[in-house]
Amino acid sequence: MLEKLYELQNGTDIRGIAIENREKDINLTAERVKKIIRGFVIWLENKKGIGSDKLKIAVGMDSRLSGPELKDVISRELLNLGCTVYDCDLCTTPAMFMTTVHPSYKCQGSIMITASHLPYYYNGLKFFTESGGCEKEDIKYILTEASNNNCKITCDKGKILKVDFITEYSNLLVKKIRKGINSKINYDKPLLGFKIIVDGGNGAGGFFTSKVLEPLGAETDGSQFIDPDGRFPNHIPNPEAKEAMESIKSAVIENKADMGIVFDADVDRAAIVDDSGKGINRNTLIALVSSIVLEEHPGTTIVTDSVTSKGLNEFIQNLGGKHHRFKRGYRNVINEGIRLNHEGEKCFLAIETSGHAALKENYFLDDGAYLIAKILVKMAKIQEKGKNIESLIDTLKIPLESLEFRFDILNENFKDYGFKIIENLGKYVKEIKRWNVAPHNYEGIRVDCDRSNGDGWFLLRLSLHEPVLCLNIESDVTGGSKIIIDKLKSFLMNYKDLNINSFK
Repeated sequence: MLEKLYELQNGTDIRGIAIENREKDINLTAERVKKIIRGFVIWLENKKGIGSDKLKIAVGMDSRLSGPELKDVISRELLNLGCTVYDCDLCTTPAMFMTTVHPSYKCQGSIMITASHLPYYYNGLKFFTESGGCEKEDIKYILTEASNNNCKITCDKGKILKVDFITEYSNLLVKKIRKGINSKINYDKPLLGFKIIVDGGNGAGGFFTSKVLEPLGAETDGSQFIDPDGRFPNHIPNPEAKEAMESIKSAVIENKADMGIVFDADVDRAAIVDDSGKGINRNTLIALVSSIVLEEHPGTTIVTDSVTSKGLNEFIQNLGGKHHRFKRGYRNVINEGIRLNHEGEKCFLAIETSGHAALKENYFLDDGAYLIAKILVKMAKIQEKGKNIESLIDTLKIPLESLEFRFDILNENFKDYGFKIIENLGKYVKEIKRWNVAPHNYEGIRVDCDRSNGDGWFLLRLSLHEPVLCLNIESDVTGGSKIIIDKLKSFLMNYKDLNINSFK
């Protein structure tokens, strides 16, 4: 049983198949969820030093079809264990964390039912305390206790309280934006005159139109896919996905909006589109937020993941900041920012190219709605000077070519096989003139290529969770990527258990 439960661990989350489908069998069953909840309660009891009958635990979900059933299973199990349950119903991942620090609740634990942008038949669990989300070792402990089945049903049942927490969370955002803009003309409605539209991707982000933007005076006509629908019928709710960005771009242009906002399913990620229809996500979003944070905290370190561009590094340095390029994985990036602060190096922003952005001022919580609130404040302030949000990143150099490949590793010992390829690539690079391994590689190998050998860089790394080698390539000249690919292909084709067909 323990091995089966371990299969559900996805880094710091629980994820599995919750709905029957043609591709995969259900493995996130009601019985397994009950066991996991018992493991979480045991973990909380040990962490807090109090019994389950003293625990207050909040439970929320995104729009996934399996969400209501899982929420009912979780709530009933917590009730049987004697816990007080705050049922937040449709909510967001960042809001669920806030139940642990909000003065009216201060829950000892919080559970969000979500699988982010994955297909409709997936679902999962994220766990929080006031210290933040559970780490990998916490999830492992929870699953071990779940398997041991040590948690006892209490004679005294707890109680379930229904709460509209997304409204309370929205009020926090509204207050922040009002205070940040501090309009002397219209304090309560500082976004009056702006047309801002939202693409919720049929996830949990639709609240942002009626509960945040409209109370601030913004016009939101043209917002789309804001009604929750766990089938995600219009496009994947993912700010990284091309189809999602194209969808909001078209809506901004058609509705002549000042800004478009797109969220993922549980609103821990976001991206925007400016008034010209230009998408601002990945490197451009990092640059935009970095410019805002560096104005407030000159010289601060910005932590990003490993696949950020050379142009972004130059942009941050030109603004007087320090760019600390770290590992992929949003929790890796966030924890690195926290670590730097503990060691005395000031870091106010940790952000991954996927759109996970965590600010020190906001508990280092990756919160897409808070990020947008920060951007809206800046947009309103610079509009008074006749500028738009894109002006903040007009000096960012965009690579001419940007490619990403995923190579399946067919060897059953895929990690050892992948690491061996990366190790041997380091030796191969030494044979290529004017290819140089970049300093400070925290994962995989990143190589800088001079103007005559691709004029850019590439990074080969092992996927965080899958038997896959990931390759990112950027070049500042037409055809530069092909030069890099040709040299890499002659090396990678020597590995029979590596499928490089995507190069074609």
